[in-house]
Amino acid sequence: MNETYFGVRICGPLTLHADGFYYWLIDRRFYSPVTAEGHLRLLAHLSRWLMASEHDCSELSEELVLEFVGVRRATYYNLRTRRALEPLLTYLREVGAAPEPAVPDPAVPSGDELQAFRRYLTDERRLVIGSIDNYVQVARRFLDFCAHRGVTGLAGVGAEDISGFVLNERTRRASGSARQVVTPLRALLRFGQLRGLTPAGLVLAVPRAANRRSAGIPRALAARDVARLLARCDRRTRRGRRDYAMLLMLSRLGLRAGELAALSLEDVEWRAGEIEVRGKGGRRERLPLPEDVGQALVAYLRRGRPQTSDRRVFVRLDAPRTGLSSGAVTAMVHAAGRRAGVAVTGAHQLRHTVAVELLRAGAPMSEISELLRHRRPATTAIYAKVDQAALRPLARPWPVGVR
Repeated sequence: MNETYFGVRICGPLTLHADGFYYWLIDRRFYSPVTAEGHLRLLAHLSRWLMASEHDCSELSEELVLEFVGVRRATYYNLRTRRALEPLLTYLREVGAAPEPAVPDPAVPSGDELQAFRRYLTDERRLVIGSIDNYVQVARRFLDFCAHRGVTGLAGVGAEDISGFVLNERTRRASGSARQVVTPLRALLRFGQLRGLTPAGLVLAVPRAANRRSAGIPRALAARDVARLLARCDRRTRRGRRDYAMLLMLSRLGLRAGELAALSLEDVEWRAGEIEVRGKGGRRERLPLPEDVGQALVAYLRRGRPQTSDRRVFVRLDAPRTGLSSGAVTAMVHAAGRRAGVAVTGAHQLRHTVAVELLRAGAPMSEISELLRHRRPATTAIYAKVDQAALRPLARPWPVGVR
């Protein structure tokens, strides 16, 4: 079978799906015709390759997909990664032409353990995407480290493997980032304990990292710097209206990057003037929606947000028009800082700014803790060090003349 669709000549087993895939990209993913045509050419290449290798689309396993990616990478310069194939594979699976990805058994060791660990973090721990990716990355390095020592899978891990891995990581990390290793490692061992792969006491073999959370002073932006960030958003454009609304929500409500990314259209209660925030651990809490923040949000929704089936509030302006990730929110803050000439470390610095401004305005710690949705008072207490005027009377006089 040899047909031409939208200027692309297609032969092989995927010919019957070309027309549907093209309009699916236009209608569901909101791709431009030019971009959709590029993905149609990718379909044509995969179809020719399947025909030449005597395979059918019903045999498109992950191994076969990766084999095709290697072939395409050797001869093409665009759309040549596994990620580039995701829209096509998603469509083929939706119409039943390609098999669903294999679901691993949580008790099976090696690479399948990482997939089961990811599901555990998502479904049971309810962590945000950024934390899940970090935990899985550390778990992968730990299992690779154990494999080089002849230990395959969590079931064979011992205390000496844990201490060896932590010491090995310590040589390539600054001391302040040690918690980024031991916390995910502890989570992995607890997962193994729940699945019956590791003994209950093995998690105690993970050394504790020094907790220097209270050693520094929170780095907040000055009010004039926040104003510069907002002023540099060109609200005549869609991107400017979106970025202005996001920056305003971060700097007024103290939202985390992940919380802002997860905000859906249903989470905004316009009549009550509130938003429902999905915080850490799957908790949902309501915050008041200030008038200026609400106006910026309305301007973005009416004249900035592209048409998409995604229900999240803040979405990509280019195809695929899906919701922003927490990493994309942080990248937006960095870009805003470059435009305004403000040195900003990320979205969390705006959260610090909210707390410090409230403290300087005389707000009690209990109110700051409630706004920032801290579970422990000690987390909010770090901001007390910023109010040096209030701390000065507590300082004891220096003993003069004592040797």
